[in-house]
Amino acid sequence: MTTPYFFDAELRRSIESLLLPDVRLPGQYIGGEVGQIVKPADSVKARMCFCFPDVYSIGMSNVALSVLYDVVNGRADLACERAFCPGLDMEAILRNANLPIYSLETFTPLAAFDLLGFTLQYELCYTNALTMLDLAGVPLRRVERSLEAPLIVAGGPAAASPEVMSDFIDVFLIGDGEETLPALLERWAELRAQLGVKRAFDAKNGAVRRDASSYLAAGGDPVATSKALRRDALLQIAREFPNAYVPEFYDVSFDETGRARRPRPNADGVPEYIDAAVVRDLNAFPPPKRPLLALVESVQDRVSLEIMRGCPQKCRFCQSTQLKRPLRYRSVEQITESILAACASTGVDEATLLSLSSSEYPKFEEALQRIREAVCPRGISLSVPSLRVNHQLSSVVQGLTTERSSSLTVAPEAARDEMRRRIAKRVTNDDLFAGCRAAFENNFSRVKMYFMCGFPYETEEDLTGIVALSNDVCRLGKEVRGKFAQVVANVSNFVPKPHTPLQWAAMQTRPYFEEAHRSLRQTRRERSVDLKYHDLNTSLLEGLMTRGDRRVGRVVEAAWRAGARLDAWREHFKPELWDAAVAECGIDREKIAHTAYSLDAELPWDHIRFYNDKEKLKKEFALVDQAKFNEKD
Repeated sequence: MTTPYFFDAELRRSIESLLLPDVRLPGQYIGGEVGQIVKPADSVKARMCFCFPDVYSIGMSNVALSVLYDVVNGRADLACERAFCPGLDMEAILRNANLPIYSLETFTPLAAFDLLGFTLQYELCYTNALTMLDLAGVPLRRVERSLEAPLIVAGGPAAASPEVMSDFIDVFLIGDGEETLPALLERWAELRAQLGVKRAFDAKNGAVRRDASSYLAAGGDPVATSKALRRDALLQIAREFPNAYVPEFYDVSFDETGRARRPRPNADGVPEYIDAAVVRDLNAFPPPKRPLLALVESVQDRVSLEIMRGCPQKCRFCQSTQLKRPLRYRSVEQITESILAACASTGVDEATLLSLSSSEYPKFEEALQRIREAVCPRGISLSVPSLRVNHQLSSVVQGLTTERSSSLTVAPEAARDEMRRRIAKRVTNDDLFAGCRAAFENNFSRVKMYFMCGFPYETEEDLTGIVALSNDVCRLGKEVRGKFAQVVANVSNFVPKPHTPLQWAAMQTRPYFEEAHRSLRQTRRERSVDLKYHDLNTSLLEGLMTRGDRRVGRVVEAAWRAGARLDAWREHFKPELWDAAVAECGIDREKIAHTAYSLDAELPWDHIRFYNDKEKLKKEFALVDQAKFNEKD
């Protein structure tokens, strides 16, 4: 039997002795999952740890983690391991025992890696990233790091507006990471080696050991020398990688109203704008055939497979459709092969076909039938969570019918046609009712619908229409099945996101949303209609973070130091800490989140560019006022 490889075996023994008696769900902290990949440190030339800034049960369901873990480890000379934000109990144990956060694969302290890669999926995970850096012993602020410290990299949706986290992150990778992340890891390791940094060779109970870096022989102030060399290496990255934003080499100024302008380069050879990386061929990066299988219950306990990237719809509120353009599709053959291989290697018997709008995959009904014919005889069931409300919905629902079918999920976003034209949501109630009818006829008993409130030009009729539409679907269930359908109407609070046509709009204020929620509650609804709202304090903080500039980073750090942890979790979120941090840092919340921008204003995220340029977004924004679709789409 082969002895398992651990970079720090003593740390592993210490963790095991502490976990079982005192930590909830200790399985999330021990590694050893089906699908994990372990490479001894001396067998590769560069190592990174994929750091997911939320708890294990969320991170193990993240497709980006699964894909990038597989891509980096697909190279024999590179290694990628994993770490997740610990729960409050585990954080306390690590701090009390003076032990560092570590990777699950080899129990390597995070400070021993060449690169730490964070995926910023959601703004309320920012404090979790600081928790992980602090537990790793890595200085929070990038200017305080030496050349020996890992390169701190961030990507994901929130990196599209990077300024709030720019004091903490060395490099933001913009766009798709399959090609840029391995290249950056390799190049950073080369630069550090050229500058004389010796890689860590092992660790003992969390204490990383490495030979002295050769640059120290030159004398002088070693700390200042190390920081200067790190800056030189970062400058090389900024010059060589067109998809990498390195905040160190960009300065921010402010307009006459006190709002931040677009960051501008302060060094020669650094690009004025950062363009998003685009993987042109999804088939060049097949989904993992032996995906990671979580040791504890996760949000998605099934094989999740991305079938296309991008969305043919151009909803004006949606950031994802802007960030993931252009449209790219995975072949039916690769989808089928990947599902079969992943289910065979893990024993999982359910697969989810993922994308922003899966039912708009080319010839989707035909493709779905081909996939079902291949996988269903093996006992594998399929689900498609992102169905568009269109003329195909009823037939697609029939194609998904299995013995497990019970719930249909759709996102009308608005209940009235005028608002749908303003936000460019091409939905009709006729298509929605036809799809729900087909679902009820095929043993579905529950419908989940997603709406938003707080759009520009919203009226009382838009709000009451949400309840009226939910009631209609509920009664349709009784008409078809003989009893009222269960309908869950989830209403979120609209946050105008960067890089969307609605980025110039102001977010509605607390009093507005409170009145909107009151109106929804007071509108009569059927007993089997369940109305749910997104937490208002959370939405208001999200608005500040996503629309914030570099100054708002001080708020994140102040709230974290005051005890903000796991803010995306209702039981842990403490809005009073954030209110105090905003006041302490002198941040004008009204100006940042709740004041509209003029069309000629520079925006704090204008240096980051995606597929649709600013002029195209302006044309779409003009159609909001006119309540028109773009008929050229």
